[in-house]
Amino acid sequence: MKFSDLDSKLRVYETAHDFCVLPNVYMVARIDGRSFTRLTKEKQNFERPFDIKFRDLMIETVKHLMNCGFEVIYGYTESDEISLLFDINTTVFSRKTRKYNSILAGEASAKFSLLLGDIGAFDCRISQLPRKEDVIDYFRWRNEDAHRNSLNAHCYWMLRNKNYTAKEATKQIEGKSVAFKNEMLFKEGMNFNDFPKWQKRGVGFYWSEVEKVGFNPTTNQKEIAIRNELKVDMELPMGNEYNEMIRSLLQNGRVFSKNNKD
Repeated sequence: MKFSDLDSKLRVYETAHDFCVLPNVYMVARIDGRSFTRLTKEKQNFERPFDIKFRDLMIETVKHLMNCGFEVIYGYTESDEISLLFDINTTVFSRKTRKYNSILAGEASAKFSLLLGDIGAFDCRISQLPRKEDVIDYFRWRNEDAHRNSLNAHCYWMLRNKNYTAKEATKQIEGKSVAFKNEMLFKEGMNFNDFPKWQKRGVGFYWSEVEKVGFNPTTNQKEIAIRNELKVDMELPMGNEYNEMIRSLLQNGRVFSKNNKD
């Protein structure tokens, strides 16, 4: 059988179930670490409950994903997860979810592993959100999740450091209120409000236009040029203020790195 015949016969098995996200629907990718509990607890000596080295690995991974060919308006990371909001008008990879899931998981896994010097694998899924309010709710959800996880983690590891077993520490905070957990930390001399914001709210990434001074060799004069710059925000707000931040990013349109390619 000729190659062309084989290709036309078998290619359909790869593409028959391709799904493309409809126009005017927002896409958000959530990229999660696979088996990161084992990676961070058994294979790597990361500080508990939060480790600056691990945070920086995740930051560099997000920066890579926002510069590897996708039109990303906003990136966000907390713990071992990453969320990416794509421009609603993007046509990269014809909006095929198969391509987004496979490429983003692969790019994240490769970048993180190279930085760590060990294997760190990620999976990926795409949320299809029909309205701006759904996008705002999505990122508010992840922001609130970061806050909840941070409080639980600080309480858990405070108890573990006091020689509670894993089971005992979990039982101490299971089902307890936010006020109870804050008071538990306060009695040990820790004020949760004083912990770094990146631990409680995650880290955000968005493009901004900045002025750069350049030199024009033709006119032999300095000139001001506008460049796109990726801002890493470790002081994210919470609540309605965070909602308004996401709303503003949605309304201000698309600004992408010059390195991005379809």
